[in-house]
Amino acid sequence: MPDLTYRVIGVSAEARGLTPLLHFRLAITNAPADELIHAVILQAQIQIQSSQRSYSPREKLKLADLFGPPERWGQTLRNKLWAHSTVSVGEFEGTIETILPVPCTYDLNVAATKYFSALDGGTISLLFLFSGTVFYAAADRRLQVERISWNKECVFQMPVSVWQEMMDRHYPNSAWIYLHRDVFERLVDYKRDQGLPTWEATLERLLPELQSSDPRS
Repeated sequence: MPDLTYRVIGVSAEARGLTPLLHFRLAITNAPADELIHAVILQAQIQIQSSQRSYSPREKLKLADLFGPPERWGQTLRNKLWAHSTVSVGEFEGTIETILPVPCTYDLNVAATKYFSALDGGTISLLFLFSGTVFYAAADRRLQVERISWNKECVFQMPVSVWQEMMDRHYPNSAWIYLHRDVFERLVDYKRDQGLPTWEATLERLLPELQSSDPRS
């Protein structure tokens, strides 16, 4: 019976993708090494282990939306689900490498994006939990099918720079915000009435007005 182990050995951004896409290089090793694996349908759940790194004062300020004030992080700094990925692996014996694709978004309403964008550097600890199905040849060469247990996992330290450079390539010098439609329509009216050419000019006009009306200023 196969005993598969997994190790993420690298990550890179897909350079030709129309949307942000990360490729995690995954090494799969089976024991015994001479057992023929016909195929593997592999599913991965990827979690962010936010408690496995330190944070600068600037990062802590940006992460308040996710985890609250730093004095509460002992209770709030927990693993967060980031993504699911599925890959089909062909026939092999011993060890094989494959790619786990993970689509990414720059939507700052998504917790993972908010987390990644708040970091200035270093690495992100990612926990990969695996499940799926393995098809293999028994001693008499008959095809056998087994489920992959959820206790199969590995950890990978992803450089923050990989995510940052990917987003800079797809959205250079840009950020995204989500607005309810009624608020957006009010902004459209304001932009038109003020004769402003761009959304940047509209927000730059509004920011001084908001600051002057702020009772704390």
